[in-house]
Amino acid sequence: MPVLIALVFTFLLAFNSCAKWDHPRKDESPAGFKADVIEKWTAMQLRLMKNATGIPNHAFSRHYAYAGIAAWESIAPGVRGHEWVTQKWNGLNSLAGKAHHRKYYWPANANAALASINRAMFPNASAADKSAVDSLENAFNEEFRQKTDEQTMTNSIQFGRQTAEAVFAWAQTDGAKDASSPYTRPEGEGLWKPTPPAFAPAATPYWGKNRPVVAGSIAGAQCPAPMAYSAAAGSPFYKMVLKVCDSSKVLTDGQKQMAQFWRDVPGVSSPGHWVSILHQALGIAKPSLAKGALAYALSGAAVNDALIACFKDKYKYNLVRPVTYIQEITGDMIWAPYLGTPAHPEYPSAHSSLSAGAATVLQELFGELHVFTDHTYDYMGFSPRSYPSFAAIAQEAGLSRFYAGIHYLPSVEAGLQQGIKVGENILEKHPGAGF
Repeated sequence: MPVLIALVFTFLLAFNSCAKWDHPRKDESPAGFKADVIEKWTAMQLRLMKNATGIPNHAFSRHYAYAGIAAWESIAPGVRGHEWVTQKWNGLNSLAGKAHHRKYYWPANANAALASINRAMFPNASAADKSAVDSLENAFNEEFRQKTDEQTMTNSIQFGRQTAEAVFAWAQTDGAKDASSPYTRPEGEGLWKPTPPAFAPAATPYWGKNRPVVAGSIAGAQCPAPMAYSAAAGSPFYKMVLKVCDSSKVLTDGQKQMAQFWRDVPGVSSPGHWVSILHQALGIAKPSLAKGALAYALSGAAVNDALIACFKDKYKYNLVRPVTYIQEITGDMIWAPYLGTPAHPEYPSAHSSLSAGAATVLQELFGELHVFTDHTYDYMGFSPRSYPSFAAIAQEAGLSRFYAGIHYLPSVEAGLQQGIKVGENILEKHPGAGF
């Protein structure tokens, strides 16, 4: 009898061992781990963004999006229903499939993917920053080796790196390399021209031709034509510009602080500001690895694709900036905006568009965070700012550009609506809870 019991026990162990790989328990899937690896890598990406040089502010949207996608796809095969997300990527067809006979330690997958994609996206990082990337990757690997076997680590690192390589190769074909090709700006009444004091030429005039990372994300997101231009005193356009001018002369300390908080350059960049908000949300909500990676991928996609839609409209309408109109039409030659004017057309507001896109996604995924306090610029001495929702953050980001003297109020609202539409498109058919 003891021998029979032993044989039965051995059989059950073997059966359960086989069965668990066919039908993983929650603790063996990405939903069974916390998003610590995502949280720490978003902090690392913020460091890389803050220290990077020679990259246009809005171009950091690519770093955000592709890092998030690499993180998600490195663990996606372990997430039930992951096809809902993976099938959204616009032309990403070279991903390696999961080897079903292999075991993975999912946080190690994400760690390898994020280390690899950040090295690829920041090739000119300083030696100190490259060393920091290596150190973070190695520290996680040492931790994970205490929790799983070496073969599993090898599988995970290989899969993560292969995923990052596929995502980076895809990124190289998105059109960004041609965004600053030679450009002749149109001339005429009401059209954008280089602005003081630098009078820099048009920045990335072909950014709107970049390939969105999510297929269909910008469908229906193009802004309506801006208000009809007029140089006539008392016209609706004239009055719209005067609101910018008049407001700039009576800015309160609070309005100045808002404008400075959302200046983002110098700082972590405008896309990076939302990486920071995501990073903070992860630290508060403590989501699963699956949900954290999903939030990284979809919020980055929303920022990236909203900016494509935005720049498509900027260079379609080529609307004049407030500083040009105020100086040349109203005759106030000494007027200057509170903050410097970016070197691209006015309509719509890019801050509004990218922020509303990110906020729409984060509100869906972390709506339980009813009060959010943004500490992005504590390190610069700015006071943290609190909001009742992610949507309220986006609204303030947009309004800050009005107080900065670089956008008209209708452009702020148009950008917000554009970003919301992009975010909604990306979230279409979102299955809801389960991560």
